[in-house]
Parts: sequence; structure tokens; C-alpha cells
Amino acid sequence: MIRYPYNELEFTFSSSPDETYEADFLIGLYRSMLRIRMIQEAIESRYHEDEMKTPIHLVIGQEATSVGVCAALRTTDQVYSSHRTQGNYLAKGGSLKGMMSELYCRLNGCAGSRGGSMHLLDKSVGYAGSSAIVGGSVPIATGAAFGAQYLKKDQINVVFFGDAATEEGAIWESINFAALKSLPVLYICENNFYSVCSSMEVRQPKVDIYKKAGAFGVNSCRIDGTQVLNVYEATREAVKIARSGGGPTFIESVAYRWRGHGGAGDDSASGYRDPEEVKAWQKFCPIDGLYKDLMKKNLFDETRNSSMKKEIQDEIEEAFQHAINSPNPEEKDLSTYVYSD
Repeated sequence: MIRYPYNELEFTFSSSPDETYEADFLIGLYRSMLRIRMIQEAIESRYHEDEMKTPIHLVIGQEATSVGVCAALRTTDQVYSSHRTQGNYLAKGGSLKGMMSELYCRLNGCAGSRGGSMHLLDKSVGYAGSSAIVGGSVPIATGAAFGAQYLKKDQINVVFFGDAATEEGAIWESINFAALKSLPVLYICENNFYSVCSSMEVRQPKVDIYKKAGAFGVNSCRIDGTQVLNVYEATREAVKIARSGGGPTFIESVAYRWRGHGGAGDDSASGYRDPEEVKAWQKFCPIDGLYKDLMKKNLFDETRNSSMKKEIQDEIEEAFQHAINSPNPEEKDLSTYVYSD
């Protein structure tokens, strides 16, 4: 069975057909998504070496959500994530070398070798951190938004989480509080239809997630998470609302993870989803879609594309070598940042 056929989904927010963008902006979105994809594939290809001492949760297929959201933010805006961190972190401008060192548990990792892939951090670009607890970052981001409002900071707080997080009570308590206080916070639900190996049908009644959020009185919409401009425009509107004091927005971004819940490769053969379902969703690749559009409009060509891929590949290799050759943590550092015995 192919769950949630794409052509049966109805989106409440769609891109403006009259909007035009500069070529550099569009190419920048493409490059950001391509870079995330290539980094993910490189990590996946080396994960079997067992030198990256951390669980990984790949975002292949979901790149447009991270890139589209972060393109509408300022550096000073704060982003929080769940366990599937890497796309959010990279799109917000997080250091690739810092991330790779963290995956290799090196002393100079972005979380000092203490967090691994599920706990990335780069405050210099407004990536405030993540939590491996399902829904755990949502109350934190909501509290940060309350603090920003109280201190009169011109700052938007954004939190990414999966569809399974909406089965946690803390999500709805946070949204209720954010609505009550008109907080400058964006809730980005990356709906890929699965919680580990459990599909939506066995976890939730047939009620659209964004409608649940709307029932709390917050702005809410469902968007095509494979179309980066769709994501960007919805986020830009939500940011405008938040900066003007209009309160929070809940965005349900529909995309599909091509790989397994965790680790490298596709785990569909285990039987929890039909491999044909994965193939059906791969037709809606966010990167290929934008690339074809750029080519159709004569804004890009294969020569530039090849050059871009080479540049990204060189950056990736440099980051891997940086991580591999970086120092390991030392025993004397075990108690650093430990605040209780």
C-alpha cells in the first residue's frame, strides 16, 4: 500500500504565481539544498567505518523545509531542533567542520564531543541547540520566545520537530501558552508520516495536524515541503506576523524521508513501509525540482552545476579530514560542564 498519495494532499498555503526572485537567490536556495544532500550522502557512505561514534538521522528528501525556513530568518533569530538536526543546522549556517568533528566525537566538535548528531550547537549563527527527547525542544523554544518578548528583543524563535512530536502533551501546552501571550515563535512540523517504523494511520486519528494547532487560535497552514519557495514564502509570512506582534504560527511541512529513521540506508525491506512508496515520493525530489526550474528559465546550466558540485565535494572532504585529524577529548575534561555530583 502506498500511504498518503501525494496528489491527494491538499495544501492551505501555496506559492504566489506572480512572485519573481533574483537568479542569485534561487541559485542560493538550490546550492544550500544540494550541499545538505551531498553532505548527508557522504556521511552515509562512511558511516559503516564505525568512526562516527554517534547515531545519525538523515534528512535526505526533506532538505527544502530546512532551507526554505532558514532563508526567511536573520542570523539573530534562534533555531531549535529535534533529533533530526543536520539539515536545520546546516541551513542556519552552522559550521560544517564543527559538525563533522562532533560526529567524530572530537574535542573541537560544535558541542565539544558531548552531544553527537542529536545535540548540535552553533550560537554564532543562531542555532540554539536541539534535544533528542521527542518534542523536547518545543517548550524550550517557547520559553525563549517568552524571554525575547519580555526583553523586547527583535528576535524570532523557530523550532523544528516531527509529526510524532505532536503526540506529546508538551507541544500543545506550549502552543496554548504561545497563543495566550502572542509569542514570536514559529512551530515547524516536518511531517514525513512515520515515527521510527510506525505510520500515521496507527498513531493518530485522521485529523490534519495543522488544524489541531489552529484550534488553539494560532495561525496555521500546511505546505508542500518539497517546494523550497513554498516553504520560504510561508515562513516569510509567519515571520512578518510574529515581528509585528501577531503571535505564533504553526506550519505543517509535508515531505518524506527517503532513508530509514536512523543510521545509513533505506530500511523499507524490514516491512514497515512499501519500497514502492519510497520510489513514488522520490519523484518529488526538492533539489531536482528546483534544478529543472532553473534550467527551464535559463538561469543555470550544467557547467555551473558541475563546478558547484566540485566545490561542495572539496569542502566536504576538507571537513572530513579536519574531523579525523582533530584531537580526541581528554579524561581531565570529563567533569567540565557538569554542575552536580
